[in-house]
Amino acid sequence: MNQYLAVTSNGLENLLAQELEQLGMTSVKPVQAGVKFKATKELIYRACLWSRYASRFVRILAEFTCQDDMDLYLAASAVNWANHFHSSKNFIVDFNGTNREIRNSQYGAMKVKDAIVDSFNKKGQPRPNISKENADVRVHVRLHRDKALLGLDMVGTGLHQRGYRTAAGKAPLRETLAAAIISRSGWDKEQNLLDPMCGSGTLLIEAALIAANMAPGVKRQSWCFESLEDFEPELWAEIKSEANVQARRGVKKVDARFWGFDNDPRVIQTARENARRAGVEELITFEVGDASKVIKPDTFGQGVIVCNPPYGERLGTEPGLIALYTEFGEQLKSQFGGCKASIFSSSDDLLSCLRMRAEKQFKLNNGALPCHQKNYSISERSGDASQTNEQPLIAPDFANRLKKNIAKITKWAKREQLDCYRIYDADLPEYNVAIDIYLDHLVIQEYSAPKDIPEEKAKRRLTDIIRASIQVTGIDTNNVVLKVREKKKGTSQYNKLASKSSTFSVNEYGVKLRVNLHDYLDTGLFLDHKITRRKLGEMAQGKDFLNLFAYTGSATVHAAVGGAKSTTTVDMSNTYLEWAKDNMKLNGQVGRQHQFVQEDCLKWLENAKGSYDLIFIDPPTFSNSKRMSQTFDVQRDHIQLITHLKRLLNQKGTIVFSNNKRHFKMDAEALAELNLNAENISAKTLPMDFSRNKQIHNCWLITHKD
Repeated sequence: MNQYLAVTSNGLENLLAQELEQLGMTSVKPVQAGVKFKATKELIYRACLWSRYASRFVRILAEFTCQDDMDLYLAASAVNWANHFHSSKNFIVDFNGTNREIRNSQYGAMKVKDAIVDSFNKKGQPRPNISKENADVRVHVRLHRDKALLGLDMVGTGLHQRGYRTAAGKAPLRETLAAAIISRSGWDKEQNLLDPMCGSGTLLIEAALIAANMAPGVKRQSWCFESLEDFEPELWAEIKSEANVQARRGVKKVDARFWGFDNDPRVIQTARENARRAGVEELITFEVGDASKVIKPDTFGQGVIVCNPPYGERLGTEPGLIALYTEFGEQLKSQFGGCKASIFSSSDDLLSCLRMRAEKQFKLNNGALPCHQKNYSISERSGDASQTNEQPLIAPDFANRLKKNIAKITKWAKREQLDCYRIYDADLPEYNVAIDIYLDHLVIQEYSAPKDIPEEKAKRRLTDIIRASIQVTGIDTNNVVLKVREKKKGTSQYNKLASKSSTFSVNEYGVKLRVNLHDYLDTGLFLDHKITRRKLGEMAQGKDFLNLFAYTGSATVHAAVGGAKSTTTVDMSNTYLEWAKDNMKLNGQVGRQHQFVQEDCLKWLENAKGSYDLIFIDPPTFSNSKRMSQTFDVQRDHIQLITHLKRLLNQKGTIVFSNNKRHFKMDAEALAELNLNAENISAKTLPMDFSRNKQIHNCWLITHKD
């Protein structure tokens, strides 16, 4: 009888220990990510074939203190390797872990390899070959701090590779993890089972294998223990034959039925092929279907629903996932009353969107990702509740305010020929977001929560906001964009967030402008300036127009469409200048009369020449520019800025000076000394959708005195 280590995922140790005891192993002891036990040759062969939760089995040859590479080499040299495999066999060393002296797993593997080769050489035997791709024998080493384990891998490729799955969906579960989820779901193999997001069918196939009492390793073609010197082929052939007979008989005895749905026809076809290779295709019905609309099959009875929905690490977007979990939860309660459900996800927040109370929950890992599995009993709904299709409002205070805003603002936006407008701006303090419509898209911008609000509470509120916004507006979840807006230092406010490059054009008072909802914190269009831009278009007829700190040039486009004789657009960012050029082309405004200058506006103003009839400037509130005392502050430095502008302004020209600093005060005395007039038109440029926020921006008309 030898000692073995069964390797498994974190969180499955106790489940694996119970399985090994049922298979007849002795001295079973769970350890970190594994189970130690003792077994005869027959028992280890059966364990390799029948274990559903182990990733591999390792025959332990030595456990020792390992402080450096010499300890490692000596311990490996002490093993009589010729007793375990012949020198004609190819081998490989799988080394896991490091310590203070052995900092590289490849180096550790090399030292063990050297010891094995030297062991054969000292006995006058040929040197065995190393093979990474086609190793007959795999030597397994685990190192943690100063403790090491050395052994022989009995399996080869991981036991999760059952042999039935040659292709999978975008985010497949390992078969060993799928079997564990089924085991912990509360499902009994006599019950029917349904997976409404089945992907490549792994959960259902593993369940069908359990129901048919089929050995999970029965389809595997090769095992490392077959290359060991003490391999007993007759014993192994008998155990395999017994399992094959059991597999053929077991399928015919299964009374339970299995259903799998997925919205991707190609994935469903893959699931069918996987089930065929596993030998359980007659037990499972796979169909194309949407989880949020799944209907209870006629013969399902009080079966169990089990699934692994997407949870953001590899699939989907957060607003879309929130909507998916919300709709899925409602469908479960509507269609599957009296049944049980087990949902596996990495996000507790998304699971909360199901709006069901878990009876049991387990923590386990999907790879390195911590996950939750929650089991639910779905209550029967009353007759009245099942007859109505109308769902109660999510976050009713917020939802009702949003409904009221939409009813008022949408009519105004339609009259004004606006595709983009704000429908909510932190109207209720506890729901601290801004929500904007961009044609058929919704942009939700979360403001940083106050420090006295716990993070979990803020996350739950945001989840409710997203769910309620989708419910009230009816906008497709794929068209909902979530952004987090917080105070930044320097220029980090404008760093790129993503690379989706999904742009489309919108209409604003007859002008077409391109927006990008994904790649940056801002979208390319400041919505609070829409009336200012319209006014610039009305003032620009026949005039030479200058736009400073131009961003994506939307003000330039309005001026050009309004009939400006020439336009000059200045911004430091080449990205935004190219965007401005695209906006101009979109409106047919091309030609030499339209100039684009890539330069820091503050620097450019110091040396700029020429004269303009209409100047628009919307400087930042603060900038780390190396001019004007090394930084720029609009309150402190606006007069110096306007002094430069005066030099460029024609005698009858106008400066439209705007900024977003709250409580900004124009220095009237300094302006008078410059012989300039200033008229505050902030209230006149405040659009209806920003009427709650009187301080959103300041806007002034500045002209020469007569």
